[in-house]
Amino acid sequence: RCEMVDGQPECVQETFSTCWLAGGPHYRSFDGKAFDFMGTCAYTLTTVCNPDPSLPAFSVEVKKEEKENAKVSSIGSVTIRVDNVTVTAVQSENGMVRVNNHRSRLPISLLHGKLRIRQKGKSVLIQSNFNLKVLYNWDDHVVIKLPAALSGKVCGMCGN
Repeated sequence: RCEMVDGQPECVQETFSTCWLAGGPHYRSFDGKAFDFMGTCAYTLTTVCNPDPSLPAFSVEVKKEEKENAKVSSIGSVTIRVDNVTVTAVQSENGMVRVNNHRSRLPISLLHGKLRIRQKGKSVLIQSNFNLKVLYNWDDHVVIKLPAALSGKVCGMCGN
């Protein structure tokens, strides 16, 4: 991204923290810790810990379901909330998401461009204007990228 440094425009490499959830029970947090968790419920992957007007209001949640004839849970859906908009990508509903509970085909731009949703390969990419990126393959893999500026300010399964 570009910013002014000593009165001159300069390109600055933006750094991200990454968290992922794969195959149902496998997690890797923003700080690089790997762990397994088998629960079957709705879990917050990341959200701002303390309400702060200078930080964006958002959350990313995963709904884990029991897999038939298996001892591990699977990802049933991923829900992203930004401001007053809720976007849910449901397993196997390829090419679409639910926006405030209404099915919508991709690509979509919401909140006057603050939230953009499109298909990237076999996955859905949900991207906000504050550089939250959520990639979900409509099956068993979720990747969340947050700008480093939010490091230490978020809570959830992905850690701080």
